[in-house]
Amino acid sequence: MAVDTNKLAELRPAAAEGSDSAAGRRYRRAAKQVHLTAAERVQRGKAARAEAPRTSHAVFAPVPERPDPVDVLEGQAATRVADLVPIRYGRMLVSPFTFYRGAALLMAGDLAGTTRSGLTVQLCGDAHLMNFGAFASPERRLVFDINDFDETNPGPFEWDVKRLAASFEVAARDEGYSDKDRRAVLLQVGRTYRESMATFAGMTNLDVWYARLDVEEAVERLRTAVPKSVIKRAEANLAKTRTRDNLQAFNKLTHVVDGRRRIISNPPLIVPVEDFVGDVPIDQVMEDLRGIIRVYRRTLETDRRHLLSQYEFVDLAHKVVGVGSVGTRAWIALLMGRDDSDPLFLQVKQAQSSVLEGFTGRSEYTNSGQRVVAGQRIMQAASDIFLGWQRVTGLDGVQRDFYLRQLRDWKGSAVIEGMPPKTMTLYAQLCGWTLARAHARSGDRIAIAAYLGTGTVFDEAIADFASVYADQNERDHAALLEAADTGRIRVERGV
Repeated sequence: MAVDTNKLAELRPAAAEGSDSAAGRRYRRAAKQVHLTAAERVQRGKAARAEAPRTSHAVFAPVPERPDPVDVLEGQAATRVADLVPIRYGRMLVSPFTFYRGAALLMAGDLAGTTRSGLTVQLCGDAHLMNFGAFASPERRLVFDINDFDETNPGPFEWDVKRLAASFEVAARDEGYSDKDRRAVLLQVGRTYRESMATFAGMTNLDVWYARLDVEEAVERLRTAVPKSVIKRAEANLAKTRTRDNLQAFNKLTHVVDGRRRIISNPPLIVPVEDFVGDVPIDQVMEDLRGIIRVYRRTLETDRRHLLSQYEFVDLAHKVVGVGSVGTRAWIALLMGRDDSDPLFLQVKQAQSSVLEGFTGRSEYTNSGQRVVAGQRIMQAASDIFLGWQRVTGLDGVQRDFYLRQLRDWKGSAVIEGMPPKTMTLYAQLCGWTLARAHARSGDRIAIAAYLGTGTVFDEAIADFASVYADQNERDHAALLEAADTGRIRVERGV
């Protein structure tokens, strides 16, 4: 497979964006905040029912002019690394669920045609069940939270709920669940979100901000409420999660070359930077990369800048990640501290416009990396200490945005394959609570709780929507399969 030398286009730093950015200036010029009373916020939520009845959220009917799904995906591919797009298609074609993971843009367009509540929050934008998981907080506790924010942007709260619920329906179908079991899972998503939002509506602002789901505490609370097999599986998964750190990545992804640590080569999934440089002296490239790290440091808090300054940048490689992200420019940077027992791996991931922006309006941030970081910080209870952003001007003169974070810091996700229905129902509860907490931090939690009410109307509507939308997802998956079979698209499977 030929290496695309254009991937080097992002390897030079542009001016940093921070408090003096256009977004920062707009923030300082913002109008005075209007503070409604709790009663006024309740009334606002109930009034929204007239514009968007809760039962209307059950409805999904693709519009006659709905674009061809393959055309939409091919349009996305135009801004991605061409050699990697066939890998993306291969991963999406594995099942309707893997297709769903890569089809956030398709669903954003479909959601734009549904009823809107008018109650805006900071959306994840891709809130499917595999974008939740465990990771280490700065206090070195395992927390459960949303962990992917590439598509984050403000929008109506129900879009995230619908994408989450539909992901459970698609995954449950993949697992062969009965209609009854699937319905129980879906109702749990809506019910937990609704009841959790009501709880957050009654809490103080600070209590909402400090709320988090501590994984070890959650396991202890469940120990007497669920079968021992569930606890045993959870503890095994958590033990594995704690091993997924910088040192594990260091041992797995590096080797010694001429006495120096270097990232391994495993094309097309991992390609070291020296394989891209062509005639450009590698020393010049490495100095440019050190400049990028120095500029990125300015987006961190002062104490974290100091910590990062104690690490020396030593190597970089392009690394294919995920399903939906395949084809975007994603790098891993190796930095070393005091010795070989003190490595730090940073992921440098390209940030493009959110799939939501064409339907909810442009982001207030001119740098898409800053958009991702800002959304993540407002939605997560605890964020990676090295989370920051960067804009880079390439050798081709094209500017590209990136965000940076640790590659691995006790990161773990649920194992869906083979998950029993009762366990998936419990997992739906965790995700529903977490999504409600994230929305409560950024939106009007009192108005949303009043809109949702105390009955099951919203729960039933979300479950109905998820079932209908899973049918659409299967049709779109079939369309991509046909495109592969007829040669309309090129696919690389099993990579």
